[in-house]
Order: sequence, then C-alpha cells, then structure tokens
Amino acid sequence: MSVPRIKVFSRLLGATLFLSSITFAQDPKPGKLQMKVTPKQAYTFVDGKAIGPGNRVIKLDVGTHHVVVANYGYKFVEQDVSLDSDKTVPVDIKLEPVGAPVPGPRGRIQIETGGIHGATAAAVLLNGKKPLYFVGHVDEFNHDINWHQELIVPPGTHQVTVTREGKELWSGPITVAADQRVIVDIKNGKEKTKPWPRGSSCPTYRTECELPKSAPRFRAGIASATVVVAPVSGSVSANPPKINCNQNTQLAWVSSETVEADMSGMSPVPTSGEKTISPRQTTVYQLTASGPGGVVTPSTTVEVNSVVQSSLSASPMEIRYRRIGDKIIEQGSTTLNWSSSNSDAASLNPGGSVDANGTKSITLDPTQSGTGPVDEEFKYTLNATNACGGSDTKTVAVHLKGSIEPIPTVLLHSVFFPTAYPTEEEPTLGLLPSQQQELTTLATGFKQYLEYDANAKLSLSGYTDERGADKYNDPLSERRVQRVKDFLVSQGIAAEKIDTSAHGKQKPLDKATVSDLQTRNPTQAPDKWVRDSRATWLAYNRRVDIVLMPANTESVPLYPNQAPDSDILWQVPKPPRSKVEGSEAVPPSSAPGAAALAEPQTDFIEDLKKMTMPVLVTARPVRRVSSEAAMSRPI
Repeated sequence: MSVPRIKVFSRLLGATLFLSSITFAQDPKPGKLQMKVTPKQAYTFVDGKAIGPGNRVIKLDVGTHHVVVANYGYKFVEQDVSLDSDKTVPVDIKLEPVGAPVPGPRGRIQIETGGIHGATAAAVLLNGKKPLYFVGHVDEFNHDINWHQELIVPPGTHQVTVTREGKELWSGPITVAADQRVIVDIKNGKEKTKPWPRGSSCPTYRTECELPKSAPRFRAGIASATVVVAPVSGSVSANPPKINCNQNTQLAWVSSETVEADMSGMSPVPTSGEKTISPRQTTVYQLTASGPGGVVTPSTTVEVNSVVQSSLSASPMEIRYRRIGDKIIEQGSTTLNWSSSNSDAASLNPGGSVDANGTKSITLDPTQSGTGPVDEEFKYTLNATNACGGSDTKTVAVHLKGSIEPIPTVLLHSVFFPTAYPTEEEPTLGLLPSQQQELTTLATGFKQYLEYDANAKLSLSGYTDERGADKYNDPLSERRVQRVKDFLVSQGIAAEKIDTSAHGKQKPLDKATVSDLQTRNPTQAPDKWVRDSRATWLAYNRRVDIVLMPANTESVPLYPNQAPDSDILWQVPKPPRSKVEGSEAVPPSSAPGAAALAEPQTDFIEDLKKMTMPVLVTARPVRRVSSEAAMSRPI
C-alpha cells in the first residue's frame, strides 16, 4: 500500500474511532428497578405499560418513570422513580386492602391464552385502558379445575383488554349473564358459555364451592385466585329541576367503584361532586361513570323557562374631582349596582359584558383638558337579554364636579443678609423686612405646592462673602440658614420639610457671574453700586439659596436693588444694630461713616491686638484702620 493511501486509511480509522467514542458516550447503560411487592400477586405498570406480577427486576432507560403497583381489592400505589445509568433502585411497596365484600348476582369470565407466548403474565383490564382498570393477570383467570382461578364480574357486557409491555394481545366485549361462565380464547377470540352454579348455588355434594352472599374482592392460594369485581353505580340530580332563564340549579352526582366520570356538557368531572349551573335551555345532564365493574349512565333533566327584568343604580350619583397640574388630588368614585333575572347575557355601556347581577366601582376623568371648573355628566346603560328572546334596558346618570388647577407657583428668591448678621448673641437679627416678605410669599406658595407633591422639600444653603477667616464665616453661614428656616417654620412649614447646609465663604459666586446677574436683574441698581462692583460682588455672596426638591428648582440669586432696605444689605461694613432694627432704611447714597463701624466684633478686636501694628492699640483703633482692613472682618 502506498504512503498516501496509508495516510488516508489512518485518518478514516481515527475519525471512525472518534465518532464511536462519541456514540458510546451518548448511549448510557440502562438503570434497573428492583420491585418488591405485597401481596405477591400485585402487578407492576411502568409509564402506563403492563410489566408483570410479583417481585422482579425491570430494566429501564435513564430518567424518571411513573410506576403503578396494582392489585384488585387493594389500594393502588403510584409514584415517580428516577434511574441513573447502570444503577439499581429498590422499590418496596405494600398495598393495603380496600373495599367491602361484593354481593351477587354475578357471572364469570375465563381467559384462555391459546398458547400465546408470555400471555399468562399479561394484565387484564376491564372497561378501560388505564392501569386503574386492572383486575388481575391472565394466569389468575385461566382454568376451572379443583383450584379456582376465576374472574367474577357483575352481569352485563364488559370490555376486556389483555395487554403486556405496551402491546395489546386482545380486546373485545364479553357479555356475561348471572350464574354463567364465559370462556374466551384470546388467540382467536372464540367464546363458549357454560352454566356456573358456583355463582349462587352448588350441587348438594359440593356445598363447599358456593360463594358467600358477599364475597371478598381478592383471595389467593398456592394455585388459586378469586377476584370478585364490584359493580359500578351512580346517580345524578338537579335541585331545583325547573328554573327561569337565568337562574341557577345545583347539579349533584354520586358514583361508586368508579375510575372516571364524564358529565355531558362539562366533562370531565370528579367521580362524585356537585356544581352550580345555569343552562340556557332545557338540558339533559347524563353522567357516565366507568370502572372495572362496568359503565352506568344515569341522567336528569333541567327544564329552563322566560321574561327579563333588570335594575341599575349608582351610589353616589355625584362625585368630586380635583387635579393640580398632572397630579390628581381628589377623585371620588361611585358604585354601579345592577341586577337582572331571567337573563343569560348582560352588558354595560360603556364597560362591556358583565355578569347578570353585580357591582362595579368606577372613577371618572373629565373630558376637558384645560384648567377651570368641572361639571360633566356620564351615562351608563345596562342591557340584559336571554336566549328566550327577552330583553330589558336601564340607564343611570353620574355627575362629576370639581376643578382642574395649574401647578402652584413657588417663587424662589435667594435671601440676602447685611454684613456680619445674624450675630452669635442675637441669632434672630438680620433678616430684613424685604427678605421676610420674599420668604412669606415663598411659604404661601410652598404650602399650596405640597398639595401637588406631598414629598416636596426645601433645601437651604447659607453663604458669606470672602472676608474673614473660616472660624467666623462657617458659624455665620449656619446662623443665616437657621434664621431662614426658623422664619419659614413660623409661616407654617413643617421643620422636617426643610433641609439646611452651611458653606461659609466656600463656593462663592464669581465676579463674572454677579456681573451677568446684575445685567439680567429686572430692577436697576443705583449708580454707586454699579461703580463699586466689589461691594456688589460681596453683597451677592451674603445670602441663602433655596432649592425646591425633588424638582431641583433653584432660587434666583438676583439682588433686591429696589428694596427699601437694600442699602443696608449692600453696604460693606457691618451696619449698626439700630439700622438693622430700625423702621427706615439708609438711602443707598449715604456714606457708611464711623457709625457703620460702631459695633466692632469682640473676636475681631482680639485678633487685631495680636497684630504688630502699633496703631491698632491706640484709643481710636477702628478709625485708623484702612478701609480694606476693615473689610477683612468676618461677615
């Protein structure tokens, strides 16, 4: 063989081995169920397939399987079992006897296999195909010698199914009369019928063979087995049996020895139960109850009769509505109550289909979109009908009254303070009348705004101008922001609605910003202030800013140029207490003079004494300090 051919062969061999390893890996070994059952005649079904009677080992694919262990006259047991590859799972099930002895009359079915291989272990099902219809296996019913192996059934026609391992070996109807034995060969389906005196009587010389009047459901010996199948019974009734077109009646049914039940018009149903029904026309309700002992079909008739009567009301008939901006503050509701008799369909307009009788809570929105008073009427109509051709209509009107209001305006203006106010000794001093008026307006608007947003808050931030050290300016900004908060609280705003922060001389407005603000200020500043841009810049930084939360709307830091007390706010030196407390403001053109420096701060004088300049320890220290030095006071 040439070298190229050897290479090709090697590659093919490798690919084959690889694919084989994959196939092997994907094909796990089956698992095993090791069944141990009591009684020993109990039969095992796996995934709906008949396997066989007694203790046994069952090979199954890996996975979860549904196992049923059955023996007539005992309570069947069902459970799910999970199997792993090449593993054995032991299952030990002990069945408990159930059911009372069964009275006559009765007949017998004898099953012969005709030599079909493995048929003696096949399951026998009566009147159904599911494991719950199991009555025994063929080897328990296949002869009538000295040891009885017999299947005893109520007289009638029974659908017999013989099955094993998912294969149906034979199935067909067998009619059995009382005290008769029907022998069926499942290989060819041929039947023979013989007398069966054991069912109710026996010859005098075989009195021991007679069955008791009420025979046990299951009895087995070494080579004998007797299974006595109980008959299925059932009944159905309606109370009342006659109803109007839309009335209810209580349908009740009872069955015994039943595996499955079916009710015409509402299948499936429990084997026994009751249900409230409201048929549209006269209806026959037939119960079909099936079990190993047969099938019964009792029935009852519900007579349905006609004329629709209805009513509709609203309570209250007038409801309130109030909206602020996009938020509904008040929206009342009304409850519609309606009833109809002899109706099988009802509808509300607007609203759609409803039950014949009921209630519904409704809220109304005005059709108008603009602000203003609301006064509108809404009509609701009930239409009830029945299959008999009757109909009735009722209408009710609901009035909606109220208003649609714009969002309240909260006028946010920064609040300005005179130099060095409030003082530590008098923390309430320094909030001048013009600024109080701004806060009063703010408080009024904010209280109204809380109706729109109950979670709204005010955030206050206090500042100072650049003069002085942080140890003076930090507490000064704290006093300013606290004074504003206290005033707002006095105007009826809850303290918890106000947050505060103090920044001292940090975060000042820069001069360019102040210049821009002055340019945009709708009120004109005096010429002196325009010329003294530094003083104006300082005045702008002696303020408290206000932010409306969570809208995050900030106050406008525009200086109150035309306020009567604006010159006190503007002047660079600390104004005297008399001016701050006085009823008239100093005109903007007035010079501050020595009076403006009449109340030097103690801490500031102490700091000056520590300085080396001899002029500061003279009898008139303040007058000999230059204006720039005076401006370096804490503000």
